[in-house]
Amino acid sequence: MAGPATEDLITEVKEIFRNYLKEKKHRQTPERLMVLEEIYRADGHFDADDMYFRMKNIGYRVSRATVYNTLDLLLECGLVQRHQFGKNQSIYERAYGYRQHDHMICNQCGKVIEFCDPRLQEIKNMMEKIHGFSIEGHSLQLYGSCNDPDNCQPEEKTAPVRAKSGTSEDRG
Repeated sequence: MAGPATEDLITEVKEIFRNYLKEKKHRQTPERLMVLEEIYRADGHFDADDMYFRMKNIGYRVSRATVYNTLDLLLECGLVQRHQFGKNQSIYERAYGYRQHDHMICNQCGKVIEFCDPRLQEIKNMMEKIHGFSIEGHSLQLYGSCNDPDNCQPEEKTAPVRAKSGTSEDRG
């Protein structure tokens, strides 16, 4: 896990987002910039409702629709990535200034573990060469059990996959 973004990175992504909004003729609202900033201040994966409740609990005046719509804009401009780890729930994470990584997902508790293995780059390079193909990105999710008897508890059937990122107290 990379941890919260630095102030310099937050300034940089806000400028990228402002330019994107201007280019696409979208309004540059303070609420959209607050959503972006909160995403980059947070750590780990989240769903749209996680972000909405986190922002409401902090005291931001933002609607659920604004969070969802801003996430769509951030996806379009490459500042956020969306994943679906075997459920119908979309999980997001910041994308800019964040190294390529892959995920292991526990089928029991929904815990998401990020990992990076340089051998995957070697495999990608070899596949490009063998098949004459230019790889622009990849996604790898490994599913199994986290084998943590103290912390691995099966999720309730209605609960979305959530990363253990220390934000459960932020949900309302």
